[in-house]
Amino acid sequence: MENLDLLIIPTNLFAAYKNGFDITLKQKFEQLKDSELSIETFSFYTSVSAVFSSKIEGEPIELDSYIKHKRFGAHFKPDYTQKIDDLYEAYVFAKQNKINKSTLLAAHAQLTKHILKPQQQGSFRTGNMFVVTTTGKIEYVAALPSQVNDEMQKLFTDIETLLQTELSFEEVLFFASMLHLVLAKIHSFEDGNGRISRLLEKWFIAQKLGQKAWFVCSERNYYEQHQTYYHNLRQLGIEYEDLDYNKALPFLKMLPQSLDTKNG
Repeated sequence: MENLDLLIIPTNLFAAYKNGFDITLKQKFEQLKDSELSIETFSFYTSVSAVFSSKIEGEPIELDSYIKHKRFGAHFKPDYTQKIDDLYEAYVFAKQNKINKSTLLAAHAQLTKHILKPQQQGSFRTGNMFVVTTTGKIEYVAALPSQVNDEMQKLFTDIETLLQTELSFEEVLFFASMLHLVLAKIHSFEDGNGRISRLLEKWFIAQKLGQKAWFVCSERNYYEQHQTYYHNLRQLGIEYEDLDYNKALPFLKMLPQSLDTKNG
């Protein structure tokens, strides 16, 4: 940690993060195992990830229905399942590939197949981006289009540095959450920013700690606390240029909570 030379990922909160870290979580992570429902052509926990990440974005999908569709061949209207199917396949893709610029863009293209126009899938946005509340109030002003390429290049450089660096268990979770947060704040795509940020978080853990990472129910935890999740995201500030990552600790502590809840 002392020798890390990162371009965009803050490290100054790690001491406070580690101070409150539950040392039993590593053992809980190592005890994770796949569901009996999983077979060669179906992953229960990938379904959990895709369903709950989609529900955070307002998709009216239920896990039970999706499992019936994906595992047992139940038929629903395409509009009910196709965006979740796309995200499911993005998780499958991530399991098979190392994180870098081309694979992250490919994952985004996959998960937005039924969200964005083809030319916007896996491509950085070229317009301004505002996050707006249901009442029409501007909640967040993302990085300017002219900043996106440079900010994302910094992020990809940091990802490569972190992948090449030996990290402790708590450092892996810390940086996974930071990657999630920074990507969400750059908001580099026309849509699908939340989905790709949550996928990146888990993807990074899997790259560092192995396949058990895909059994962590982080997306479900974020959905079940989605008001807190959004509140913690908002705490950093309303404008990209003025973000205060010193206020990120409540958000960073949410990922470890996913290991401290019942798996499955």
